[in-house]
Amino acid sequence: MNYHPFIWPFSIGAIILIITLILRYGYWLLKLDAAEKIKIVRGFFSIKIVKAIREVFLECLIHKKVFRENALLGFMHMSLAFGWFLLIIGGTVENKIHAHKAFNAPYEPIFFKFFNHNINMYPWVEEFKFIMDFILLMVLSGVVLALIKRVWSRLFGMKKTTKLRMGDRFALISLWLIFPLRLLAESITSGMYDSGGFLTRNVGIAISHIPYYETLYYPSWWAYSCMLGVFFLALPYSRYMHIFTEVFLIFLRNFGIKSCKVFNAFSAVEVYSCSRCGLCIDKCPLLVSARIKDTQGVYFVQSVRNKKIIEEKAYDCLLCGRCQEFCPVGIGLNNIRISQRLDFSPGFQDFGYLNLQQNQKATVAYFAGCMTHLVPTIKNAMEDIFRHAGIDYAFIDKEGGICCGRPLMLSGEIMKAHKLIEKNHNLIKDSGAKILVTSCPICLKSFKEDYKLNIEILHHSQYLLRLVNEGKISLTKTLKKAVYHDPCELGRGCGIYAEPRLLLSKTLALQRISNEKESSMCCGSSVGGYQLNSVQRDDIRMDATAALTTYHSDLIVTSCPLCKKTFAKDSKVGVKDIAEVVSSSLIK
Repeated sequence: MNYHPFIWPFSIGAIILIITLILRYGYWLLKLDAAEKIKIVRGFFSIKIVKAIREVFLECLIHKKVFRENALLGFMHMSLAFGWFLLIIGGTVENKIHAHKAFNAPYEPIFFKFFNHNINMYPWVEEFKFIMDFILLMVLSGVVLALIKRVWSRLFGMKKTTKLRMGDRFALISLWLIFPLRLLAESITSGMYDSGGFLTRNVGIAISHIPYYETLYYPSWWAYSCMLGVFFLALPYSRYMHIFTEVFLIFLRNFGIKSCKVFNAFSAVEVYSCSRCGLCIDKCPLLVSARIKDTQGVYFVQSVRNKKIIEEKAYDCLLCGRCQEFCPVGIGLNNIRISQRLDFSPGFQDFGYLNLQQNQKATVAYFAGCMTHLVPTIKNAMEDIFRHAGIDYAFIDKEGGICCGRPLMLSGEIMKAHKLIEKNHNLIKDSGAKILVTSCPICLKSFKEDYKLNIEILHHSQYLLRLVNEGKISLTKTLKKAVYHDPCELGRGCGIYAEPRLLLSKTLALQRISNEKESSMCCGSSVGGYQLNSVQRDDIRMDATAALTTYHSDLIVTSCPLCKKTFAKDSKVGVKDIAEVVSSSLIK
């Protein structure tokens, strides 16, 4: 076995890192409930593990989602992650072929060039020299890009980058130094023993002109080993904990473990999986429109990890999901924030004074929702459509209805929300309906996530499209041009993008816009933004309205009563809900 004392900084750092990771991941696994543990066991013996490995390759090594956002940023992340991975794999293969043995000490592939000075007689030596030097060059290019990103983030499509804590700076500098030090050590070795590929040989020739350069031989390998050890020791206490934790998260997620509104072991895994890449920052309407710079998802996750949560920052968020949609790791940022709001919520309320009864039986239950009652033209349009189509429906909350509970849920008042959910659940169940239709995306999200109803749940845009497709209603086609705004809870929250557009295309000339679907802008009136004042909300609303009115359309259409009410305040273009459009287009 090859050996030299300089391997100890690397080895000690690697051993401590492995022990730390095993203890931490083991603790999180133990904290999962019994049902989640069963899912993990079953996942290991199913096709899910293949899907997880594929996702790890695409997202942890190739960084597919980051590439989709910005190619240069994607290449930077890929060259560092995938490049380092290839250096380890390439070094292992090279070591096994040249050493003619199946097993070797773990450090040998890392320091292969030190222990194998003269490899010219080995098979495929020239190919290995080129490949390993090419991979090292790729990693070094990533280091250079990372340095540039720190001072010129706009080149990477980012207006603002994350703030670094002292521990992060320490780990970052050590990471940046690892590969230049490897290049230095291998190049000096190449200069002394006339070896190396196109990169290390030429750098070695240049270094060989320095007097007494041979004296740097051992110090360069010691420096490389020490920097590896320093990075390994710093990793668990820095942002780079995400390197391994994201892999852990992907496997758990593929095995069926999901984010929830109460902070648990899986939530902790999500928090430690955040790479603080900063892609979520520029997507936040609070930064773009209201100029609030310190409450974005990445900063809040950091405060949760550091256990330094400020109540104001927990509530200073619209929960519009825009940051979550663009998170390359897929962290449930909204649920993490809601779980922290729970710590600041006031006492329990049982709502015993609410005694609602539902006597009407019907095939379809219609729940308008609080916000729809504030915009009565929407519920009137829905009732008109129900009557015209001859639908047997029960208007659940027509008289004396109560909130679906989601605003309480978003504020962290989870126990109170469940009391309202229980009462509404009984009303819907008593109707005997097979389908539940709501006009409010906020209610839809709540019905789908929190109610556990054994009936089909549809937003009215989905249900109205079904009525058209089944021939129960017919619409007139006009030449009016319209833009469609995706409400946060309907689009990013429930993934409903296609149905509203298909429905509108049957009666209007729908225009494509830049900020649509996943990129849709929040109207600013989200029931999740408890900390925002009226001026900040107005700034967000005006920016979103301005973006929608730049297309010279005849109409702005949305599928949320809150969005309609908000945009109508200062839009110079008519604003309608999709139900109103359908109602006015009915062929009677």
